[in-house]
Amino acid sequence: MSGGAPALDSAGFPDISYPNFAFDILHRDPSSGARLGLLKTPHGTIETPAYIFCGTKASIKALSPAQVREAGADIILGNTYHLMLQPGADLIARMGGLHKFTGWNGPMLTDSGGFQVFSMGHGSVADEIKGRNRNQRKSILDLTEDGARFRSYLDGRMWTLNPEISMDLQRKLGADLIVQMDECPPYHVPKEYTENSMRMSHRWADRSLSAFEKTHDGTQALYGIVHGGIYKNLRVESAQFIASRPFFATAVGGCLGGSDEEMYGILEWCRPHIHPDRPVHFLGIGRFKDVFHSVRLGIDTFDCVNPTRIARHGMALIRGAPGEKINLYNARYRNDPEPLDATSDLACSNSFSKAYIHHLFKAKEMLAFQIVTQHNIGVISRLMREVRAAIRAGTLDSLEKEWISS
Repeated sequence: MSGGAPALDSAGFPDISYPNFAFDILHRDPSSGARLGLLKTPHGTIETPAYIFCGTKASIKALSPAQVREAGADIILGNTYHLMLQPGADLIARMGGLHKFTGWNGPMLTDSGGFQVFSMGHGSVADEIKGRNRNQRKSILDLTEDGARFRSYLDGRMWTLNPEISMDLQRKLGADLIVQMDECPPYHVPKEYTENSMRMSHRWADRSLSAFEKTHDGTQALYGIVHGGIYKNLRVESAQFIASRPFFATAVGGCLGGSDEEMYGILEWCRPHIHPDRPVHFLGIGRFKDVFHSVRLGIDTFDCVNPTRIARHGMALIRGAPGEKINLYNARYRNDPEPLDATSDLACSNSFSKAYIHHLFKAKEMLAFQIVTQHNIGVISRLMREVRAAIRAGTLDSLEKEWISS
């Protein structure tokens, strides 16, 4: 965008060079929007569809980077909001960026901090985005066109986050893939609020692009975010807007409705209007069934805290299990000699009995968190490998029946 209007590509969209990045579509499913791709970054190439695992505070809780890699993860993310507060983006930059700071040598993504703007502004996090309203303490002081002012949950200090600051923070953090600043309005607001928020996020998208291009050196690539809440006309408008800007990739975010039907409907509305040649990310979603539904609607990557978060509560993801998981705190596993998954190549899945893991949780032993966290990452990684194979073979429907209990 700097130096005048960008040139247009063959499809009539603005063009911008992203050296060291590429997205090559290798195969398209003739019966759906599912596709196979290669997402190339300076720190490696990801086969898509792929799952991005959440290392919110520059760490996958309970695991080392080597254990995360052993479980099959190709890419992880860090959260800009949390890292700006502790230890600080400047410190991470002095340490050589997130890759050197954490010891993770693969691709990384950071979000913009905009999701936290929403959660602070409305007093909740994922519950409200998914249509569940819970009252929580609000820490935001002001949310305007200029950005958000808020108090740190760590020490009460006042901070500001806006598109320019977010781009600067993410440049210092040094992830390969970064995200525009946005606001995420909740489910329980009038359409007028959602529309005004979307238009502000569009203006913030342009400001994010301008700030990004000032220091663009080929080490990072920028995602634009489609907003519009549960309203079809707004989603279509937002998808078209993001496609018209020189982003490397597209993310679908904001309020995703109060039911699965609404959420998948939003993807259906967006799909015809999203730039067809860019990778498409679904923000904060990633159950087994979400993966199967969403890849058919053109989603290439997902991120979600669920696999690692539920592990710390004793929940192990199990292929074909009701609800996709089992609760190892349950007394039924006290005498269960079977492993979590005898067919897995991972020791965390095939070497320990459910009885032993149940004991570890009851005894509050840290090994429990390590075993089940690595197992859950391994399960999701295996799911994505099998989904990719099924897209190529045309057997996605039959694979879904193997993974999801009817």
